[in-house]
Amino acid sequence: MTESDFGEAGKQIPESEDELVHREVLSPNHDERTLPITMVVIHYTEMQDKGFAIERLCDPEAKVSAHYVIGKGGEVVRLVPEEKRAWHAGLAYWRGHKDVNSASIGIELDHPGHKYGYGPFPDVQFEALVPLVARMVKQYDIPRANVVGHSDVAPARKIDPGELFPWDRLAEYGLCLPRPEKLERGDPFDNDASFYLALERYGYDITDGYKAVEAFQRRWRPEKIDGQIDGEIRAILFQLLLDRDRGLAR
Repeated sequence: MTESDFGEAGKQIPESEDELVHREVLSPNHDERTLPITMVVIHYTEMQDKGFAIERLCDPEAKVSAHYVIGKGGEVVRLVPEEKRAWHAGLAYWRGHKDVNSASIGIELDHPGHKYGYGPFPDVQFEALVPLVARMVKQYDIPRANVVGHSDVAPARKIDPGELFPWDRLAEYGLCLPRPEKLERGDPFDNDASFYLALERYGYDITDGYKAVEAFQRRWRPEKIDGQIDGEIRAILFQLLLDRDRGLAR
C-alpha cells in the first residue's frame, strides 16, 4: 500500500504484516496495564485534517493515544500494542472500572465529529472495524456489554462516536448488545431516582445525571436525545437489566 487514508502522515508509516492492520507505528503515549483486557471503547477523532489525527496520537506533548485508528477508506493503523495501556479514555468509568484505559482497547474512527459536520460512518470504515473487534472479542473473551462508546464511559465529557454510529449493525455480528426489541414492562421505575440507581447498576457513571441519561439515549435510543427520563428509556433499561440477570446479555 502506497497511498494512505491519512495523507502524507500516513504514507510515512511502515506497512504491517498483520492481516487486519495496514500500517503500524509505535506512539510514545502508552504505559503498562494494571488490569486484564475486558473492554473495547470506540471513539471518533473529531478532526478536519486527516493526517493530524495520527500526528496528535503520536505527539508526546498531547499525552493521548489509541491502540488503533481507522481511516475513512478502511485503512487500519496500529499505534499502541494491545498489551500496553493506551491513553484514549481519559477520566472514565464503566461497571466498576475507574481505570478504563487499563481494562480496554481503544479504537479511533477518522471522522469530523459533531464539531466539524457530523454524518454517517462510511461502510468501508465500518467493514474494517468489524474483523478487528471480532478478533479482540474472541481473543480476550470480551462480553458484548463491554463493547462501548466513549460517551458510555465518560458521559459528562464525551458524545462520541455519537448517535449515527451503527451499533445495530455491529450487534448483528454478535459484537455488542442489540437494542432490546421486546420490552416486557412498559414503565418499570416509580421515580427518577430509581432510574438513576438502575442506570448506575447497569454500568454508567451517574455523577452528572442529565449527561448520563443523554449517553444512555445516544446508545440505546438515538432517535431522541434530550436528557429527559421517559417511559421508553425506563423500559429499555429495565429490559437490559432483566436480560443481564438472566444471563442473556453477556
